Amino acid sequence: MSASQWYVYILCCNDDSLYTGVTTNCARRLHEHNHTRRGARYTRARRPVTLVYSEVAESRSSAQRREAEIRQLSRQQKKQLIDGKSPSP
Repeated sequence: MSASQWYVYILCCNDDSLYTGVTTNCARRLHEHNHTRRGARYTRARRPVTLVYSEVAESRSSAQRREAEIRQLSRQQKKQLIDGKSPSP
């Protein structure tokens, strides 16, 4: 039996800021960010949030590594990733 599928995701917040996280269920996590206290403190103050990007990861650890990589990108590079373009270095 295989382990849960992991995803890295980016949310666009109401103030147009971007939030990156990892999850096993993007729809559930989006609901938590928008409607429950289980959402990140950062997004609770910036509701509503919209899912603008997600990608599959091989494992939780690879998802967390990719999340860290994405968080290091500039806003412009994140926008390129969201638009399906390869972020320029």
